Amino acid sequence: MTAAENTTSHEADHSSMPKGEIWRVFFILLGLTVLEFIIALAVPETIMSHSVKVIIYILLTLAKAFYIVAYFMHLKFEKLFFIYLIVVPTILILGVVATLLHEGDYWLLIR
Repeated sequence: MTAAENTTSHEADHSSMPKGEIWRVFFILLGLTVLEFIIALAVPETIMSHSVKVIIYILLTLAKAFYIVAYFMHLKFEKLFFIYLIVVPTILILGVVATLLHEGDYWLLIR
């Protein structure tokens, strides 16, 4: 693929997504961010524990990452192989991070 064909293909990707769709994704991302701020600033620890807040933050962040990758990186419109190419390593990395977070405090127990 030449540079001119690549530029034309990229412009076609952007032109295929209407402005209304871009604004819809923007407002979804804005709503998720506002929800994160509301949970962080308005919900006291007596109503929702810190652990629950952290889990909600992670889920909301993953939802925002999905929208950014799917729409603005045009992954939503790609073939299934490319989606798996991104999703499978991400899940494995998140699994490693979760395991490290779970196992990380055991050194305190063996003292």
